[in-house]
Amino acid sequence: QVQLVESGGGLVQPGGSLRLSCAGSGSISSIYDMGWYRQAPGKQRELVARITGGGSTAYADSVKGRFTISRDNAKNTVYLQMNSLKAEDTAVYYCNARHPIRPGRYDYWGQGTQVTVSS
Repeated sequence: QVQLVESGGGLVQPGGSLRLSCAGSGSISSIYDMGWYRQAPGKQRELVARITGGGSTAYADSVKGRFTISRDNAKNTVYLQMNSLKAEDTAVYYCNARHPIRPGRYDYWGQGTQVTVSS
């Protein structure tokens, strides 16, 4: 049984920072591609950032230069450091783990954590 548990969300003022964590358990291994997605009210879920097992990263244009994704394979944990937060970053953030060879078969999601950016 695979589980992804997110933490670190909350309320922050514009310009502030938050660090999200996603701890994986079960058969998640270091080869999995890990990612953060977000979904704002009335909008589709969108990719925020991804990191491969080898450490290659990709970011949405809207967060480049402000967010940093990283992973600790020994802890099966992926992080999202979010700086210079804006109101438009408000959303539920979801962690994703996807097998690089068989993504259709092994694709897992966390329950989500709310991030609210407001003064």
